Amino acid sequence: MSSAWADAALLLASPSPSCSPLARPRYGRLRKGFPCTTRSKAGFQINHYQARSLKVEAKMDSGDGETQLAPVKFETPSGQLLAQILQSQPHLIPVTVDQQLENLTAEKIAQKEKAAKVPEDLLYKRIAEVKEKERQNTLEEIIYCWILFKFMENDIQMTPALSSSGGPVRDVSSLPNQEYKLQSIHSQDALEMIQNHLNLIMGEQAAAPLDTVVEISNLNLGKLYAASIMYGYFLKRVDERFQLEKTMKTLPPSLNEKLFTERDIKPNPFMDMESLVRMTPDGEMADVEEDEETNPNKLRSYVSRLDADTLQRYATIRSKESVSLIEKQTQALFGRPDIKVLDDGSVNAKDGKTVTLTFTELTHLVLEAAGFGAFLWEAESHVESKYHFVNS
Repeated sequence: MSSAWADAALLLASPSPSCSPLARPRYGRLRKGFPCTTRSKAGFQINHYQARSLKVEAKMDSGDGETQLAPVKFETPSGQLLAQILQSQPHLIPVTVDQQLENLTAEKIAQKEKAAKVPEDLLYKRIAEVKEKERQNTLEEIIYCWILFKFMENDIQMTPALSSSGGPVRDVSSLPNQEYKLQSIHSQDALEMIQNHLNLIMGEQAAAPLDTVVEISNLNLGKLYAASIMYGYFLKRVDERFQLEKTMKTLPPSLNEKLFTERDIKPNPFMDMESLVRMTPDGEMADVEEDEETNPNKLRSYVSRLDADTLQRYATIRSKESVSLIEKQTQALFGRPDIKVLDDGSVNAKDGKTVTLTFTELTHLVLEAAGFGAFLWEAESHVESKYHFVNS
């Protein structure tokens, strides 16, 4: 399934030009593929940041008098029902979700029985296709509602859509701190890899101050958000297996196998594999601390031992519904990118409007996206246990 954001994310690993300075002759970049402009004030350390998060409300004003729970609007009857329950009686979400999935299952079975009676009826086939699309939309909103429920359960307020005009730098002095809540979504092992993901994003700007100003296009910010969702999804998936093997004491005792390289992994439209294992330009493994890369009890070490096929499987979103949700969430936050497919089949994406934000806000967006990805894996797994829809 193709879409503007899926196509835009294909540009994730494209080379980035150097950033231009705003205040003085100083150059920097967030990471490969994310050109930006920065201006700094004093000291930033990503591994020990005390970042304040974006100030958002659990209920967002859509501008037309309606109240929204999250950037993506609920449009199906089931989604709207779940949204109402999420606002009024969130503790009923699990049982209501299961009931909606039972209804979908019954509807799907009834549809198949009717189709068996008129197998050659083209009109009925068309009706069945429409019904299947409606079920897919309902399934997406059920999954999305579960994700929102998990954010609420962790007392985390989601980011509303960014201003289309970019706007001035926002005052972060009075914003609520959600850093600990966002970090608590993950295991300590996964959190270490997310910290590495943040370090890779910041690049040489990792030592910059919290109030360093970043100017980045909506397109690049959207790609970064989508990639971080994918990374959170991957980490949750592989961490479940890692924690199980750790509990069962089946982890290999030492690192004897050859570590995978980027060449072992097929391109992914959202994920940048540079965030999994740091690579040097010639493709060899970059120097890292011995304990970090050889300790069998570290998730990073565990990931580096996975064979290419297993790693590729874990890094792939299992359902088209989840892919669609990533696209919708990203598009709802950052707008629809200007995408053009050229005659030779290549994709051209214009950067569009520029967003101005601080490292504090950028860090929050990345942590929120990683949390969204982790909750997406949980939601997808729960729904799959009640209603089969995933590809593998």
